[in-house]
Amino acid sequence: MSPAFERYIGIDYSGAETANSSLKGLRVYEANRIDEASEVEPFGCRGKYWTRRAIAEWLVGRLAETQPTMVGIDHGFSFPLKYFDKYGLPHDWSSFLKDFREHWPTDDDSTYVDFVREGVCGNAAARHGDSRWRRLTEVRAGAKSVFHFDVPGSVAKSTHAGIPWLRYLRSRAGDRVHFWPFDGWEAPSAKSAVAEVYPALWSHTFSRDGRNSDQHDAYSATEWLRRSDLDGSLDRFFNPSVDANERRVAEIEGWILGIG
Repeated sequence: MSPAFERYIGIDYSGAETANSSLKGLRVYEANRIDEASEVEPFGCRGKYWTRRAIAEWLVGRLAETQPTMVGIDHGFSFPLKYFDKYGLPHDWSSFLKDFREHWPTDDDSTYVDFVREGVCGNAAARHGDSRWRRLTEVRAGAKSVFHFDVPGSVAKSTHAGIPWLRYLRSRAGDRVHFWPFDGWEAPSAKSAVAEVYPALWSHTFSRDGRNSDQHDAYSATEWLRRSDLDGSLDRFFNPSVDANERRVAEIEGWILGIG
């Protein structure tokens, strides 16, 4: 089976500070079919490191190009089904993105995730979850809940900071980009795709080679995407072994690419 993509991008995310803050924890790596992953230097940033806004704008440009690109981002793309049911939300990802942004405007220039949590802005009181709630994919991966804040290894803050930027990407990329699995489990040929990844699944299998933990997570995600596509196994991960009911749940909650 020939590779589905020509380019691979892995992003280690951070929910610290604001959308315009230069953050050491934001790292981007890129590879192609021939060349292994290497770090992408910040583009359009005043500081030394990437900002969340700059990454989103850079990705829009990358995804507008003709090269089919596979992008893996290290934060949750959606919430557990219990969240949808508690607030009477339609089981539709686009509606979820819109509703979340209305209550958690974490892409605003001066907004910290904690500002929304503390009621300084937004309306977290009307849209919050329980740290005991986990998505099916998190249970399978042994990952923490997207609502489990303020603990080591948590992705709660990065998820709450990153979801509005998924909406931004989706609105600007249009039908050129497949958001997996919400747009379907099969990644259409000649299209780019964006998926949630969990670098902890693979980071221990790659030599560190002087990279810090954030760099290594972004590198590992990118290299795993590249190598899996080249050896033909990525297609299998696009279709994980889940039963029909689990698949319906995952189409709402999302799924971590690489979890069988």
